[in-house]
Amino acid sequence: MPLIIDIGVAPANEDCAQLGITSDFGAANRLEVLAYRAAIIAIHGAPPEGCRLEPKSSHHDFGTYCSLTLIVTDEAPVGTAHAYAAVVEGGLGNWTEAAMAPPITYREGTARWHKRTASDVVFGVLMSTRPDDDGKFRIPAFASIHANLSAAYEAEAARFAALRGELA
Repeated sequence: MPLIIDIGVAPANEDCAQLGITSDFGAANRLEVLAYRAAIIAIHGAPPEGCRLEPKSSHHDFGTYCSLTLIVTDEAPVGTAHAYAAVVEGGLGNWTEAAMAPPITYREGTARWHKRTASDVVFGVLMSTRPDDDGKFRIPAFASIHANLSAAYEAEAARFAALRGELA
């Protein structure tokens, strides 16, 4: 039987959509979970063979919400899968750990959307963590964040590379 670890809906110290309160909760919750998936990948890399980071629906008295889970299949190489699970199960504290701004911010009961898709979230991080023209990264952590997201999100990396080519 696969091992399923609930990582959460967003970094632990961040505001997130609230079931029964946030307008357009389903879309906001889904975006935050997919952005959180990208943040985990930015820091820890893509899941190894036999592991998947996926949204999982859960039912509550007020409705259905999604949470990010790590699914470790029975076929997963034990050492690699368990090592990955050990580093991701605690989640992140803040979006900024992954060089991300929150996709949605909340103030006085109002949600302000800054990004509409997970693709736009990833593309924004690729832009903000990009190397200078000499290939050096302004902040050392940007090198691994940029590499991890480029490897895991090929379409966004190609879009970034095409734009970067236009700017050169």
